[in-house]
Amino acid sequence: MIDSYPLAASEPTATALLLLVFGVLIAFSVLFTRTLDRLGIPVVLLFLVLGMLGGSEGIGGILFDDYELAFRIGTIALVLIIFDGGLNTARSAIRKSIAPAGLLATVGVLGTACAVALIARLFGLSWAEAMLVGAIVSSTDAAAVFAVLRGGRLRVKDPVRSTIEVESCINDPMAIILTVTVVEFLLPGGTLSWWLLATVPVQLLIGGAIGTLIGIVSRWVLNRVELSTTGLYPVATLSVAFLAFGIATITYGSGFLAVFAAAAVLGNGQLPYKAGLTRVHDAIAWLSQVTMFLMLGLLVFPSQLLDVAGVGLALGLLLALVARPLGVVLCLLPFRWSKPEVLYTSWVGIRGAVPIILATIPVMANIPDADRVFNIVFFIVVVSALVPGASILQLTRWLKLEQVSSPAPVATLEMHSLRKLSGEIHIYRVHPTVAVCGATLSEIPFPDGATVLVVVHGDDLVPARGATRLEAGDFVYVFCRPEDEARVGLLFGGTIDE
Repeated sequence: MIDSYPLAASEPTATALLLLVFGVLIAFSVLFTRTLDRLGIPVVLLFLVLGMLGGSEGIGGILFDDYELAFRIGTIALVLIIFDGGLNTARSAIRKSIAPAGLLATVGVLGTACAVALIARLFGLSWAEAMLVGAIVSSTDAAAVFAVLRGGRLRVKDPVRSTIEVESCINDPMAIILTVTVVEFLLPGGTLSWWLLATVPVQLLIGGAIGTLIGIVSRWVLNRVELSTTGLYPVATLSVAFLAFGIATITYGSGFLAVFAAAAVLGNGQLPYKAGLTRVHDAIAWLSQVTMFLMLGLLVFPSQLLDVAGVGLALGLLLALVARPLGVVLCLLPFRWSKPEVLYTSWVGIRGAVPIILATIPVMANIPDADRVFNIVFFIVVVSALVPGASILQLTRWLKLEQVSSPAPVATLEMHSLRKLSGEIHIYRVHPTVAVCGATLSEIPFPDGATVLVVVHGDDLVPARGATRLEAGDFVYVFCRPEDEARVGLLFGGTIDE
């Protein structure tokens, strides 16, 4: 007992040091997000670099080479990130983008994989290495795409934005099938099973159906079961994400698509404590991104990267300049998109955690030269984040695809209730041309079921009294019943989200 005490006492110290290193890395990541946002570089790339700094060959000295654990943690993190993306995706955006996104997620991914494999072979890689690299980097990454398109000041017009986002959520089945097929072929006695590609539409169909069903049932339950505290609602919605992924996966469907579908159904309907739920899941998604990319950075040994730096950088550039654009152009021809829209979709094919996670599969399968493939994929991911990422802000404005939105109010007013209420709070911005501009609240003919709660004038909160006069640029918070929304909308000209 006494002899074992020093060992037992050292465990809390080691854990504390590990948490200290991670705490410092995460803090630096968060503090530098604003700087990277101005440069247009995905912040997830910083998490990856800081993970390398914390690794066994960095200042942190953390030895981590458990690829199986990384694969599992990465999968969980992706589930949480995609669930948050689904919660914030409007039904109208999905309806507009599902056809082009579906084609990009299947035919586009296959075409990209073949093009990258051929280019890799020309650069001297063996056919085995070339096929693995092509399959692994064939799909875009939801975490990186959401970080770029939703994490900063960038607002891209639809259907371009929604197509890129939906594509990133549903293109993983094709990349996974391609990777697994190549790995099985490279194993002793393995053969190519190209018929598996035919199962991709089936997986998407099963995943979408299961996710939609789970979302409908979960929304019905959440609106009828009163929980004892608001803190349990995020726990309940987390269970929805895990259930959707688990059920869809074991029934041979796309688990990631099921998660996205379930979240989209929840997010486009009425939910108790909805505003709070959205914030909680947004925080969970960001924590998942930080954790995942830091962990993946720990897997990389910088001393092993120099041997593949040249080919990795070249493949990353050619993926962005040749392979991705070729697949996008062919897939979007039937939809008659404009040249700027096609060019932008081609350029924003960001790779991130998904390729790195897929690169662990051949390592776990003990495929020859799998470590070399992993390091090449790492370079491709970095180039994919840097090259499109650093130019995306200017490209959006140059192609005139930036969505001009109204300024956000400096204050937020929300109402939380565990029960379904008869109305909601809506935010209206007073434009010079609307009927209420220049009028006092007592002069405005509000419906009986509507009332103004507060007015935001510049940086000031103005009490809602009869003599309060509305001026251009003011934000007005109105509580009204659903049947009165149309009439209030006529007075104010629509909410700030319309």
